Amino acid sequence: MDQVALVTGASRGIGQAVARALADNGFRVLGTATTEAGAARISAALGDHGKGYCLDLSHREAIDALVGELKTDNETPSVLVNNAGITMDNLTLRMKTEEWDGVIGTNLTGVFHLTQSLLRGMMKAKYGRIINISSVVARMGNAGQANYAAAKAGLEGMSRALAAEIASRNITVNVVAPGFIDTDMTSKLSESQAAAMLSRVPAGRLGQPDEVAKLVAFLASDSAGYVTGETIHVNGGLFMS
Repeated sequence: MDQVALVTGASRGIGQAVARALADNGFRVLGTATTEAGAARISAALGDHGKGYCLDLSHREAIDALVGELKTDNETPSVLVNNAGITMDNLTLRMKTEEWDGVIGTNLTGVFHLTQSLLRGMMKAKYGRIINISSVVARMGNAGQANYAAAKAGLEGMSRALAAEIASRNITVNVVAPGFIDTDMTSKLSESQAAAMLSRVPAGRLGQPDEVAKLVAFLASDSAGYVTGETIHVNGGLFMS
């Protein structure tokens, strides 16, 4: 395990599946959660293959503290998977400033600060893989999610700009944009809500976290060295670009 991968939001759902897939592919995986309990669950799940850390992306001080912890632990990630994110849904006319700022601050600004903080190590090593988890909502839009759609669309644009800046240093930057994935969030939908959602998906089913994770694992590998600046959709045909 000579390569280290940092996966944010690794305590459940897609992030948990990504952490597991990378560990299976030989990476030492460092996963983050917003609580100490979540970080402990990550450590328990990864065992000898990694460790959990606490991180709240909405606070720059928390990002700086994590980077300090990684240095203390002699961990230098060559792979960064920006998966953590939040939602605060509301119609635009009713959306509060804190709902807009909260989602943009965590899903876009926080990702920028964490990426910037870890980029120096990748530049020095002349190797790196940055994979940002977006959403089909970035392209399709979704009523009640102007803040989330804006953050994810911004994430995709930021990723393309960064990819152009650092491609010559053997560092790739790509985006994976899931559609409707079978996670604890979708499991809370009522039967009618789930049926309405599935009616929009040509594949006729929800995606599985592992289907997203396997793509992330490929993009994190040496085999994906000539793939950069791309947004790859995993949505069963819900959106076809």
